[in-house]
Amino acid sequence: MADFDLEALSLTELRNLHKDIAKAITTYEDRQKAEARAKVEAFARELGYSLAELVDSDAKPKRAPVAPKYRHPENPALTWSGRGRKPQWFVEALEAGKTAEDMAIG
Repeated sequence: MADFDLEALSLTELRNLHKDIAKAITTYEDRQKAEARAKVEAFARELGYSLAELVDSDAKPKRAPVAPKYRHPENPALTWSGRGRKPQWFVEALEAGKTAEDMAIG
């Protein structure tokens, strides 16, 4: 490991060193990932599978449902998260003089 007198370096030299270190870290991480992937692929082949067969790469992460923000004034079973198109009951309540705050849930 090289010993550096960081105090003796100029700002430009420090920035260049920082950039070189960041690049070295990224390169190291990429090598480690490639090595791990090769090991996992080899293990999958030993078991008679390809890595693609074992890893479901087409699956998209599911979004968690959003908690409702608004509740129908007369029918508490009707709710709306405040996202997307406004439900008809919400629009009708606004036209009838209610405000969004009147229908807000706690």
